[in-house]
Amino acid sequence: MRLTREKLGWAMYDWGNSAYATIVMAGFFPVFFKEYWNAGVAATDSTFRLGLANSVASLVIVAVAPVLGAIADSLDQRRAMLAGFAFLGVLMTGGLYFVAQGAWVLAAILYILSMIGFSGSNIFYDSLLPSVAGEHELDQTSALGYSLGYLGGGLLLAVNVYLTLHPERFGFADASFVVRISFLMVAVWWFLFSIPLLVTVREVHDDLPGRLTSNILKEGFVRIWHTLHEVRALREVWLFLFAYWLYIDGVDTVIRMAVDYGLSLGIGRNDLILALLITQFVGFPAALLFGWAGGRFGTKNGILVGLTVYVLVTIAASKMSSAREFYGLAVAIGLSQGGVQALSRSLFARMIPAGRTGEFFGFYNMLGKFAAIIGPALMGWVGLVTGNPRAGILSLLLLFGVGVVLLIVIPVTPTQDGRSEGELSVKKPVLRRE
Repeated sequence: MRLTREKLGWAMYDWGNSAYATIVMAGFFPVFFKEYWNAGVAATDSTFRLGLANSVASLVIVAVAPVLGAIADSLDQRRAMLAGFAFLGVLMTGGLYFVAQGAWVLAAILYILSMIGFSGSNIFYDSLLPSVAGEHELDQTSALGYSLGYLGGGLLLAVNVYLTLHPERFGFADASFVVRISFLMVAVWWFLFSIPLLVTVREVHDDLPGRLTSNILKEGFVRIWHTLHEVRALREVWLFLFAYWLYIDGVDTVIRMAVDYGLSLGIGRNDLILALLITQFVGFPAALLFGWAGGRFGTKNGILVGLTVYVLVTIAASKMSSAREFYGLAVAIGLSQGGVQALSRSLFARMIPAGRTGEFFGFYNMLGKFAAIIGPALMGWVGLVTGNPRAGILSLLLLFGVGVVLLIVIPVTPTQDGRSEGELSVKKPVLRRE
């Protein structure tokens, strides 16, 4: 892969917004939500509240993602839509600094809005991938984004962890104040590293007729309705989306709920954050390796390898009892997480029709977030009903298992699987516009 200014600018957005995914979504927010904003509340109750907040945010994205993608395609404004949602996420993340102890409702509202900003911006970030990379470069370019995300998020996390462990060295009152400061740091980091994409990436504009004119929202829904009818013949696309819907549920739930799960088992906060840091720095080279392996051995095969690791991790997590075991699971997740995400994105990018990237990635992200409605709530509910968080983590096996089976049976052409460069000139289907 030839590294261009556009590819690097596009990937740097992952460097920026992954600080949110790592520090807020997976790291400090679950801990702070349980110990600061839900101080004195039973662990199962705070877990349920966190799962509910994640699910509400995902539900909003499910409702609007395909329409937003269709509108962005029609107006050729994917970058502008990305910027708008990123700005929402930045503002709401910074706002967490001001939430007082015990005010879990306000914390949850700001978190939900920040999640909407994060998830919404990712729809348009993903849809810009075909604009910066040719088909034979999709695996490696997608992996570059995830790998830089792991590195960028990991570096800022390392700084925040150090500040949290030694607040007195920097004149801070206590670790709680440092955690609040970290939310501001993430907001600034996310904002600054959004700029390279906005400056360097140029969208590939299609020449299909049918620009939106007056009632944008109505016409967006109409376009989605027509697309749902037009693409029934693309069986492998929808079969993949169904498989992705299931297995990415497990991946996202592990990301969002792992720290909370560890706290429920009595593992120390510092151990959990250190394990998250391990995941980030293992994930940096692992994502690049998966990008290379996807091109050599097949994109679908690479996803299946990563999902097999997740099944084993889920089983092991239900039996673990020490911080050392949690560290081992962190390494395993780091080895597979970025690969599953990156190769799923690049495989889907090869399947979809030309000129509809925003719309189709809207469906892609919609199904991912719809899964995230079920996953955290399911894990929290099973743990609440059984009184055992280990039962909650085992519920993810159903999602991983069915997702793997469906992925195995999906018919994938050599070109879609990234292994036959001689066939890369094959033109994607172009659907008519209404």
